[in-house]
Parts: sequence; structure tokens; C-alpha cells
Amino acid sequence: MTTADHGIPRTRQAPDRFFAGPLRDYALQCLGQPVSLLQAGCLAPLRELGIGELAEGGFDISVTAVDADSPLAKRVLRETGSAYDDVITGDLRTVPIPQRKYDIVYCALLLERVEHVELVLDRLVGALKPGGLLLLRTGDRRSAAGLLDRMLPRPARKVIWSRLHPGVPGPFPAVYEKAVCDQGIASYALMRGLVIASRGAQLTLPRQPAAISSSVRITRAAISRLTRGHFDNGHDELLYVIRKPQDRFARVV
Repeated sequence: MTTADHGIPRTRQAPDRFFAGPLRDYALQCLGQPVSLLQAGCLAPLRELGIGELAEGGFDISVTAVDADSPLAKRVLRETGSAYDDVITGDLRTVPIPQRKYDIVYCALLLERVEHVELVLDRLVGALKPGGLLLLRTGDRRSAAGLLDRMLPRPARKVIWSRLHPGVPGPFPAVYEKAVCDQGIASYALMRGLVIASRGAQLTLPRQPAAISSSVRITRAAISRLTRGHFDNGHDELLYVIRKPQDRFARVV
């Protein structure tokens, strides 16, 4: 790993290995037992977890999806519902989610578009079994990409989204609460007694179509320069592997 200008390690691993490795290690510790996974966020790229490889290896992994009760989220889940054993939709602050049931919670591309982030995270962490893993992928409020996403009017965001993500419903709201940054996630983990096993940052902007991609890259670079690097242009997403301690009274030193 290398270190970004603002102190967040940038992973050089293939993105899928960042999460697939810890998930496989966890599954190996549970040999002979089913592994339950909760996917929070309908846009989560489930393939990066390597579940297919684990299933081919004889592991029994069940996947439940949960997202807000919004037209966009329901549309995505309706189109991908066959990939899940169960689907839950509703207000993420109150929707019934079984507590201490899941071995893995995979939360991707969700926190940047919802309100009451810490409460939502509390619900997801509560769904984890002691010793379980929270695999977290999120946009970053403190990045140039995050600032641009918040500044652009909805029509412009819609045009850019449709060109960069053809066929994918969106864009979702650009909320980016204060907790949606590296400092916010680290503070949340510390206050809840969670352990950040690894963290990384990566740039995910598609290169096609070239004209749109180039314009977005130039604009992000300009934001970074104009803010004197306050909004970093080296990444657009943060990645974390976070462990829930076996003992809820354990203290993180």
C-alpha cells in the first residue's frame, strides 16, 4: 500500500481482493457452517466479494439485500432480485433487520446518499454477529469527487450518470453527511468499539465515454487546486474492513 496526500492508504490490490480476501478468511474459519451476508445498498458490486468462487468451493453463503424504500432502489432490486435469498426495503432507520444474525455486512455506495448515517450504521453493525465483518465502500465528502457531486445540479448529474453508467438507474441523491469521510468513519468505529482491520482509497471514474470522463477529471483536478488540496483528487471512494469484537465490552486501545 501507498499513502495518499491526506493520510488515507490507497490500496494497490485489485479492488475485488480487498474485500474477497477477508471474506474468504472468515469463511474458512466457519468450515462446515453456512455464512450469512447482508448487502446494504442496491448498487453494491457484489461480484467483488468473490462469492461465486466460494460457492464453487463448496461454501454455503446466503445473501440478503436491504435498501431504502425509494423508487430507484426498488427498481434496481427488482431487476437483480434473483441474486438474493431475501430482499428488505424500508426506512433504513426503522426497517426490521434481524439483529446479531449476519456474519458479514457489505455496505457499498450507500452512506453517501442517505441521511442519519450513524444511525444507519448502528442498525447494520447491530445486525452483525460478534466477530463479524463490516465491509464498507463509500464516497468521500472530503474528496474533490464528493464536492463536485454535491455541487452539480440534478439535471447535470443525471446526464453524466447516464453516460458513465448506461443502463443503471440513477443518480441517487448526493447527501454526503459530515460522517462520510475517513475521519468520520474512524471516529465512528472508535466510539462503537469496532476495529478497523484495513482501509484503502481508490479512483473508480470510468474512462469511457472519453469526453465525459475527461471533463469530470479536469473539473475534479481544478477543485483540488482551487481548494489547495483540501478536497483530494486522488480518490473518489473509501474502503474499509471493520471487525465487530466478540466481546461487546472489549475496549479498543
